[in-house]
Amino acid sequence: MDRIEKLKEFLAGNPNDSFVQHALALEYIKAGDDVKAQQLFEGILQREPTYVGSYYHLAKLFERNGDIDAATKWYEKGMAEAKSAGDNHAYNELRSAYEELIY
Repeated sequence: MDRIEKLKEFLAGNPNDSFVQHALALEYIKAGDDVKAQQLFEGILQREPTYVGSYYHLAKLFERNGDIDAATKWYEKGMAEAKSAGDNHAYNELRSAYEELIY
């Protein structure tokens, strides 16, 4: 069984598991399916906005696809959430990617 199928199997038992959804979204990116990855990341962040790691990957997805406005928006949301959580490592990662994009 490939990784995507295995992760889908895990989700069948717990469909709102953000960790598994995040992992599945990363696998979809590797497989070239940005649409499914985007849907998963956006679902995670709608349900659980404190899941800071998904902001970076969602923004990178938009950046890679040329949607700079959406990428900027998601980096900014992620930085705000990371700052609120006191997660300096995530904040700095998001800020670095954001600054690289806009400068």
